[in-house]
Amino acid sequence: MKSLVAAVDLRNDRIEAVQKACELIGGINDIDVPDRELVVKVGVFTPAKGWYSTVDTVSGILHSFRHTPKKYIVETDNYQGGGMERLQIWKQLFSDNVVPVNLSQDPDTTAIRVPNPIREVIINLSKLVLKPRVFVDTHVMRSYERGSILKNLFGLTPTAKKVQYHKSEIFYSLLTTLYEAIGGIDLAVLDATYFTHSFKEKSASVQTDVLLVGKDAVAVETIGLHLAGIDVRKNELIKSFVEKGLGAGSLDSIDVVGMSMAKLEERFAEARRECETKMSKIQGAWSPSKATDDLIASGFFKSPKRRTMDEIVDALAKKDSRAGGRDKMIYTNVRRRVEKGKLHGEKVEKEMVYWT
Repeated sequence: MKSLVAAVDLRNDRIEAVQKACELIGGINDIDVPDRELVVKVGVFTPAKGWYSTVDTVSGILHSFRHTPKKYIVETDNYQGGGMERLQIWKQLFSDNVVPVNLSQDPDTTAIRVPNPIREVIINLSKLVLKPRVFVDTHVMRSYERGSILKNLFGLTPTAKKVQYHKSEIFYSLLTTLYEAIGGIDLAVLDATYFTHSFKEKSASVQTDVLLVGKDAVAVETIGLHLAGIDVRKNELIKSFVEKGLGAGSLDSIDVVGMSMAKLEERFAEARRECETKMSKIQGAWSPSKATDDLIASGFFKSPKRRTMDEIVDALAKKDSRAGGRDKMIYTNVRRRVEKGKLHGEKVEKEMVYWT
């Protein structure tokens, strides 16, 4: 039997979109029950980026669960800030029955061991996210090979120093271990109100107004990655979950209901093109390393010329105003070129000069 993923067009029905999606996949009567509390894991790296499920989407999730006795919206600390601080995005939804929780501050935890060939890794996982509670995972649509819905499990690790787990030898093992530890994702809600495309430190977003929902989180992630232009057959995230039998990871094993796949592919192909057009107009981040190498390649340092640091800074600032005020950074990069033999340098009358 194929996994079902509901695709709802938010341009037609935004208010009841989550409820409609749940109906399309057969309803949620099995998980919306009076004796099971609800946990909604939102994903927000930093509010300034805007990459998080909308208030409408999270509100739709909460209202779709009508029988659960209590609901929690959860997040953890990261180096951008505290979990509770970032949860304020959805503060208008908080009530006596809808409680925000910073999992990093929860003392009631259980230790889980993550398989790792280099060193043993132990995560103190909040018991709040464990069964019998219902776990709903919601995040946004983006062209990121490490995913959105399944990647959002990364946010269950309580430490703010999560970068230590980004290394490939543990990253996917961590995600599958967390998935199994919480007893799986009961409902995945991929919020594609906006689609974000990123490439080489540039990113752009366009409004796509689609919601993807399913009980098989791997299937939801698979459809999301496919629409984002990523080949799911080669994707390491999907492979890692499929190998453990945690969900459907091929397009042939998934039925999309609601919007047709053809219409979805057309909308997101157009969105990717629009994002690429936007990104082509964005000036990339200024790199002192690249700027110095470009200056060398242009012949600026060619002997018999001897360039002082003031001349180098002035030349870089004329090429790109962002070089202004970055004298120390430029000096460091010039010195590195001397150490690597790309430039020669010597001290003449109390100042350094450089040449090739």
